[in-house]
Amino acid sequence: MLDRLTSMKIFIKVVELGSFAAASQHLTLSPQMVAKHIEALEHHLGARLLHRTTRRQSLTETGRLYCEQCRLVLQAAERADSLAANTLGTPRGTLSVSVPVTFGRTVLLPFVHNFQKRYPEIQVHLSLSDQLVHPTMDGHEAVIRIGELETDLAAVSRPLTAYRRVICAAQNYLEKHGFPGQPDDLMRHECLVYENSGGPVTTWHFSQGSVTRPVTVSGRIISNDSSVLHSAALAGDGILLGYEQALLPDIKSKRLVQLMPRWTVPARPMHLLYNAGPVMTPKLRVFVTELQEAFQPEASFRR
Repeated sequence: MLDRLTSMKIFIKVVELGSFAAASQHLTLSPQMVAKHIEALEHHLGARLLHRTTRRQSLTETGRLYCEQCRLVLQAAERADSLAANTLGTPRGTLSVSVPVTFGRTVLLPFVHNFQKRYPEIQVHLSLSDQLVHPTMDGHEAVIRIGELETDLAAVSRPLTAYRRVICAAQNYLEKHGFPGQPDDLMRHECLVYENSGGPVTTWHFSQGSVTRPVTVSGRIISNDSSVLHSAALAGDGILLGYEQALLPDIKSKRLVQLMPRWTVPARPMHLLYNAGPVMTPKLRVFVTELQEAFQPEASFRR
């Protein structure tokens, strides 16, 4: 019994080249074998596909309709083979990932270093940006986002560990200006203000038990680069609200002093986003799996 997909491929080639002889030469098959495949299709369908002459073949009406469907069937078969190969293949290739600047520099870079040791054929292209990046529109295969997500987001989202922040300042600043004991005291201090795409973030939120308190702060140093604000805090230029993991080494070494221990800054949710599809590529699949294992969310932030 002849394979029907092979017969379809041969049939399409006969149609494209116009004769059994041309198709047999292109496919390195004998003209008799080409004819045998066409006859097998016609026998299966119970209809003639080609008008045969001594020099050229032309399609019957049934043959024309059948040829269109054969092309669709073969394209679907190729897609299925490609998806299976991607699923089972070795993770390799370039993986484009967009991450927030401070999280990327502080935490994700060490993760990527170890990840590439385990998967040497994957090249990770990290794009550091605090702008709102969407995986289906900005050309990235994976995006890490901080904050609440849109309800109509057309991407797969996976929760990660929460983005925790602390408030701190250098000892020399505190000796000169005093220690803030509660959030309202910050209105009388020089604060280091982060600026995002919406402008300077001058409202800082604090919580103590069930009490939540927003405070409007101000300062002479405003920047969209958190590392600039970090350096300014170390220099004694003001009070900083920043990412805990980035500030922890300086707090432990006492270059920075953590302030208002009885008040906490509400943590922000963090998610991994990637495009939905029938099958993930091996490189994206292992990245998603390992990132989720490394940055598992706390129970309160799980969705």
